[in-house]
Amino acid sequence: MNTYKFRPLAAALAVTALTLSGCATVTTPTPGDPLESANRTVFKFNDAVDRAVFKPVAQGYNWVLPQGVRDRVTSVFDNVGDTYTMANDFLQGKIADGTEDLMRVLMNTFFGIGGLFDFASQAGLPKHNQDFGLTLAHYGVPAGPYLVIPLLGPSTVRDSSDFVVTYFADPISYVKPDWASWSLYGVRLVNTRANLLGASDLLSNAALDKYSFVRNAYLQRRQFLSTGDSSSNSSLPVYDDPAAAAGAKAAGSAVPAAAAASSAAVPSTASAVAAAQPAPATLSGPAATPVATGTGGATTGSEVPPLGHYLPGLRFK
Repeated sequence: MNTYKFRPLAAALAVTALTLSGCATVTTPTPGDPLESANRTVFKFNDAVDRAVFKPVAQGYNWVLPQGVRDRVTSVFDNVGDTYTMANDFLQGKIADGTEDLMRVLMNTFFGIGGLFDFASQAGLPKHNQDFGLTLAHYGVPAGPYLVIPLLGPSTVRDSSDFVVTYFADPISYVKPDWASWSLYGVRLVNTRANLLGASDLLSNAALDKYSFVRNAYLQRRQFLSTGDSSSNSSLPVYDDPAAAAGAKAAGSAVPAAAAASSAAVPSTASAVAAAQPAPATLSGPAATPVATGTGGATTGSEVPPLGHYLPGLRFK
C-alpha cells in the first residue's frame, strides 16, 4: 500500500533526472542562486505542464461550479490545513496561536458543518499560516539555495523538508479506501489552482522574466512568514547566515500573490503552493486571495495554500 502511494515520488525523481540532464547553462548565474541553470529548466517544464493541463482543468472547474460552491470547497480544505498549522504553532512554542488554531478547527468542524462555513473568522479568530519549513526557520535553520522542484514548484533546501513531513501529517492521506483519498487530493489540487487563475494571469502579463519574478517573490514571502518583516532589498538571501537572509525585492503589490501562483502553478501554481498566501499586500482580481492583517502570518478571509502541497500520493500539507 505504501509503495503504491510513493509512486508519484518516483515519477517526480525521474522527471528531475530528465530535466537536469537537459538543462541549459546560465553563463552568468545570479549571485545567491547557485542552482539557477537547473532551476530554470525545471521551471519551464512546470510552466508547460501547468499551461497544458492544470490551467485548462481549473478553468473548466470554474465554469462548471458556481462561486458559492467553490467557496465551500475551499473552506473545507482550509479547515483541514488548520490542523497542520496548529501542530507547527505548538512546535514553535506559539501557544496562543496554536490555541487559536485549535479553536478554529473545533468551531468550524462542529458549527461550520465540517468546515463548510468559516465561523471562526467571523468570531474574530485569526487564520495563521505555518509549515515545517517555517518551524525549522524558527529554530535558526538557514533556508539554503533556492530550489524549483518538478511539479511542486518553488522551494528552498530547507522548505523542501516540509514535503516529507506533511506526507505523514495530512489527515486526507488516512482516508479509506484509497480511491476516496486520491479523489480528495484531486479536488483540492484543482480547486486551489482555480482560485489562483487571476494571480497566474497577472504573473504572465507582468513579468518579463517569469523565473526571476517568481523566485524573488517566493523568497520575499517566505522571509515575511518566517520573521514578520515585510522589508526587502534587491539581493538574494545569504544562505550561510540566516540572520542576514532577506527576501528579494519584487515589483508591485502583486508580488506575494505571484509567489503563491508560482507555488501552485504546477503546481508551479500553487501552491504554493501553490498559490495566494498571507503577505504584506493584496491582489485584486477574480481569484480569491487572502489579505494580511498583521505580522506572524495571521490572515482572515479566503486562504489559498500552495498547490504543490496537494499532489496525490505525496499528500503534501
